[in-house]
Amino acid sequence: MRTTLTLDDDVVEDVMKTTGEKSPVAAIRYALNAYLQQARKQKLLALRGQVQVEDNWRQLRGLDTLP
Repeated sequence: MRTTLTLDDDVVEDVMKTTGEKSPVAAIRYALNAYLQQARKQKLLALRGQVQVEDNWRQLRGLDTLP
């Protein structure tokens, strides 16, 4: 998707330095992907303690044997 943005030059330069990318497009793409990855991790961590997992892997493993 092509999008036109007006961004502060200092911010873009800082993102380029931080990410190590040589072009503004690559740096912004890198930063957005890193942000999305972190946001997804936070959503998963927010589920901690809310999901009940039954520890029955030994029983399930026994079902995997061929007759």
